[in-house]
Amino acid sequence: MAKTTKKPAVSAETREEALKIARATQKPGQTKEQTRLIAMGIQKGIDQYKKQQKAKARELDRRLKTIKRHKESEPVVEKITETTTAVVYRQSKLPWVLLGLSWAGMAGYLYYLTL
Repeated sequence: MAKTTKKPAVSAETREEALKIARATQKPGQTKEQTRLIAMGIQKGIDQYKKQQKAKARELDRRLKTIKRHKESEPVVEKITETTTAVVYRQSKLPWVLLGLSWAGMAGYLYYLTL
């Protein structure tokens, strides 16, 4: 007995978009069959991307629902934690040292030229 595999129907919009992309990247001398195969590959990529995005959206929705349930079940107690972080900007002295050395080198070179 032969098993039938049910392939999800590809939307016409996805098919047209893949064909448009394949035609846009078509090289001179490329046959219609090659373009069609490229379009099929692009179409598979688009379908796979859409599936991944749907899975991410479902997972995010699940997480948001669980967080919402936990917040509703917990008693309302506000905890105020105050954290202060001091940002200290320190500049390196290396650029200034290099600048001074270059000026000293230039002065020495000019002094050497005048001798």
